Amino acid sequence: MKHHLNTLFVTTQGAYLSQYGEALQVKVEDETKLQLPLHCLGGIVCFGRVSMSPWLMGKCAEQGIAISFLSEQGKFLARVLGFTPGNVLLRREQYRRADDEGASAAIARNIVAAKIANARTVLLRSARDYPEAAGRGEVETAAGRLAYAAQRVQQVGQLDPIRGIEGESANAYFGVFRHLITAPQDRFEFTGRSRRPPLDPVNAMLSFLYAMLGHDARAACESAGLDSQVGFLHRDRPGRAGLALDLIEEFRPFLADRLVLSLINRQQVRADGFRRAETGGVEMDDDTRKAVITAYQKRKQDTITHPFLGEETTVGLLIHLQARLLARHLRGDLDAYPPFVWK
Repeated sequence: MKHHLNTLFVTTQGAYLSQYGEALQVKVEDETKLQLPLHCLGGIVCFGRVSMSPWLMGKCAEQGIAISFLSEQGKFLARVLGFTPGNVLLRREQYRRADDEGASAAIARNIVAAKIANARTVLLRSARDYPEAAGRGEVETAAGRLAYAAQRVQQVGQLDPIRGIEGESANAYFGVFRHLITAPQDRFEFTGRSRRPPLDPVNAMLSFLYAMLGHDARAACESAGLDSQVGFLHRDRPGRAGLALDLIEEFRPFLADRLVLSLINRQQVRADGFRRAETGGVEMDDDTRKAVITAYQKRKQDTITHPFLGEETTVGLLIHLQARLLARHLRGDLDAYPPFVWK
């Protein structure tokens, strides 16, 4: 269980939440693990097999405390909420900012700058961990280009140039990504990013993990009271969760890309665990998909100190914290959106 930004995250399976006077009580196997005054809470997020008394639900509804239920893997299931005009105001402000080119660019450039910085960290850590690997010079050159791009994007005030810098940075990053793979290249060959469909095992895992990140981001948006469909960097498109795509940008290198490299380099996945579909795309078999999901969920349980909040949290809660920081910025509590930058 973690308490961040006036929100209680309950991840302990089998936990039961109830009302105890004017406080919330959390029990696990009839043992009291936590008590918090209800007036200190702004929200409760329950992951997986977590239950709650109807009296506590009613009390939270009276006091405007939002309750979100997610699967253990982070997929949004439902939200219990009383009358809270603040959520309407939050979403209206989100829509106003999304319709304003300058306001959208202010948020988008922070997101892109963080994404570029985190991609650069992936390159530098790989160069440090494998100093004798082939292509180290190319990796360091690409890292230099990303450092310049991260500085340049902060000086841009329009969306199209921001997207242009993001695209240039992605080309530089994925242009040397093959050098980060220490497994034999004939087994895990990577010549560039391919999406629909992924044309090799590396791209198949990247696309799969990006999709899982997207599910987590949509859940984070919903539990924070934001509209996951209306983004700032990603513009409106039917069926596309623009804000969820915005939120995952800064996590792609840190969480998905690093995990793919770890799975390959530690030989936790095998080249024969992939098959080519009739469409020409590459797919994972059931065992490989299970290995990737297991590794992803395990990674989300790791602890990290949030760079802005200075609090210890789990990796899996980071995207939820970012959604709430974005909501705070939209409400005017923060002058700018503070993206997640991996140190």
